[in-house]
Amino acid sequence: MAQTADQRPPGLKAGVFGGHFFKYRGRPTEFLTKMASLGDVSYMRLFGMPAYFLNHPDLARDLLITNNSKFIKGPALRRSHRLLGTGLLTSEGDFHLRQRRMIQPAFHRDRIAAYAETMVEESCRIRQEWRDGYVLDLDREMMRLTLRIVGKTLFSVDVDEEAEEVGRAMTDLLEAFNFMLLPFSEYLEMLPLPPATRCKRAIDTLDKIIYGIIEDRRMEPSDEGDLLSMLLLARDEDDGGVMTDKQVRDEAITLFVAGHETTANALTFTFYLLSQNPEAEKRLQEEIESVLKGKRPSFEDLGRLRFAEAVLAESMRLFPPAWAIGRTSAEDLEISGYTVPKGALVLISPYVMHRDTRFWEDADKFRPERWEKRSVKEATRDFNYLPFSRGVRSCIGEGFAWTEGILALAAIAQKWSFRLADGQKIGLNPVITLRPKYGMKMIAKRRNNN
Repeated sequence: MAQTADQRPPGLKAGVFGGHFFKYRGRPTEFLTKMASLGDVSYMRLFGMPAYFLNHPDLARDLLITNNSKFIKGPALRRSHRLLGTGLLTSEGDFHLRQRRMIQPAFHRDRIAAYAETMVEESCRIRQEWRDGYVLDLDREMMRLTLRIVGKTLFSVDVDEEAEEVGRAMTDLLEAFNFMLLPFSEYLEMLPLPPATRCKRAIDTLDKIIYGIIEDRRMEPSDEGDLLSMLLLARDEDDGGVMTDKQVRDEAITLFVAGHETTANALTFTFYLLSQNPEAEKRLQEEIESVLKGKRPSFEDLGRLRFAEAVLAESMRLFPPAWAIGRTSAEDLEISGYTVPKGALVLISPYVMHRDTRFWEDADKFRPERWEKRSVKEATRDFNYLPFSRGVRSCIGEGFAWTEGILALAAIAQKWSFRLADGQKIGLNPVITLRPKYGMKMIAKRRNNN
């Protein structure tokens, strides 16, 4: 039975056509911030789909942990199945748990320690390519860096030879997520529209590369110390089963997308925030000099690069790469006294909650020192800091991402600082990840410790 307006949570004025869809799609972070001002639970309608926005840590805990079994993945991830296949991001139920169980060893601490050498090597390699006073497209440079890292750690290959082709395919693939969110996108895909054509071309490009590497490895199976080896050698502890080439491909492309895009965005926003906060930048550089004493950073330095970790944590508080988390209700249920019908979208936004003044002092300010009083683990446990989500669908590569982010930040800040180029505008492009809308042109300033 349809709910009347007085049975629903408060909401903003809807459009005649599409409800709130176009307002939400136009400026999603701004729209959800306005929604949050209406209360901890608010309502919107996206064409024919009822949607509920939750903005409180207790409600986030209920969604992701307590009542997790009452939800399936949101429409964005369901539709992305056509792009990513049946990987960790898109699979459900027992199959998802089986795949996660098989992949988990690839992210154990000893494996990440081995990947750390590649993270530092590639960060030092890219910092040597820059010139003092040059204007860099820093967002592209960070994409190039994380592409190199994920290529080496996932496939043990140098993707520089194919970097332009792979980078273009990745951009087309991620932009296709926007296309996938359009109403009736499954039918629009059948038409010869430019987004659909680019999407197909991107998948074909990545498939050619990934299946080619898988084929080479199948011919000479061995543990190369990379993520792909773990996928190919993984066995289910219950039935002893291994992954098919298709399953390996789906997990590889999922890890490729997740491991490449999110860290690049986090680093881009981190260097932007440092450029606007010279005191924090100075303190970071002092820590790097004190801890590293001129040598390259290493996995063993992570525990002593505490302010570098705080800088990255604060950057991901203000600009979380995964800015929204959606689920679809699998049954009728109650949330804060409201009846949420089966099939409704239920949404939380780390971006909005991370800036809520109820949970964060000086919520809109970049203050890395706040993490000296409260650890990342504590904030995550309290459910008001969720850059990697929580629960059975939390990011399996969280440890990998922290290691990569801190080591890359330390290696680059050891030799360089950055300032915004004249005329550079700052805006957000919330697709599947949170990207800088206008890119990030920055002037590279070589530090005088070289």
